[in-house]
Amino acid sequence: MAKLSFIGLGAMGAPIAGHLAKAGHEITVYNRTRARAEAWVAIHGGSIASTAAAAAEGAEAVFTCVTADGDLEAVTMRADGCFRTLAKGAIFVDHSTVSARLARQLAAEGKDRGILVVDAPVTGAEVGARNGTLGIMCGGADKAVAAAIPLMQAYSSRIVHVGGPGTGQQTKMVNQIALATTIQAVAEALRFAQAAGLDTEKVFEAISGGAASSWQMLNRWSTMSAEDYDFGGFKVDWMRKDLGLAIEEARSNGASLPAAALVDQFYADVQAMGGGKNDMSALIRRLPK
Repeated sequence: MAKLSFIGLGAMGAPIAGHLAKAGHEITVYNRTRARAEAWVAIHGGSIASTAAAAAEGAEAVFTCVTADGDLEAVTMRADGCFRTLAKGAIFVDHSTVSARLARQLAAEGKDRGILVVDAPVTGAEVGARNGTLGIMCGGADKAVAAAIPLMQAYSSRIVHVGGPGTGQQTKMVNQIALATTIQAVAEALRFAQAAGLDTEKVFEAISGGAASSWQMLNRWSTMSAEDYDFGGFKVDWMRKDLGLAIEEARSNGASLPAAALVDQFYADVQAMGGGKNDMSALIRRLPK
């Protein structure tokens, strides 16, 4: 069993860290809001560090799961960041969704310090984190990913090494582009069925087994029909952040994202309606019945 540290105990980080604790690892946690760290330790045991740097002292591997680029920079490369204290040969795994630029920067910084760095964003939302069934898309050197996989298996159902540093984050962008545009299509289809006066359950039965089907249709058609958007899914605010990363990356690689950019603005409408904390399927709220 390994001596690990986990930084960032939000909706995703807390259950991921919990699975590592259940696997028998010794865990030291750090969270910007100390009360969350105290609540986690009360359930899972382990210890609390006062800074990210302190959490990483003596750790064989450090995991992070924070919100945005600035947060990740703060807990890694700044004065109290974990890169200051991580030992040579230690593993660093980032489960945040951030820019590919920052992922590559961390990999370069880690290489200079002898740290094995993996950018490893996840898919599966809060339910996947709780159930230990996340999909993980990894970017990094072969040695780094190979070292991290045995630890990540504690909370995942699929781990794919996509390529070099930053490719994990780019793959997460691909995922979010497909996800956001698909849920917009399902939302429009459902509103059309409602406007036509159709029995939406019968419509679902008729089309969900064919080529029009998708994970979003299978899992969100009924909740969208019931106007239920508050069940701990992937939040609108998070999707807007992720689409922003994808759109910014597209500016540098030359990709054209007209549909994703349009759906991003639709999500801005939902935020303006007060739906930022809703599940991303709340996209349908902006479509008149």
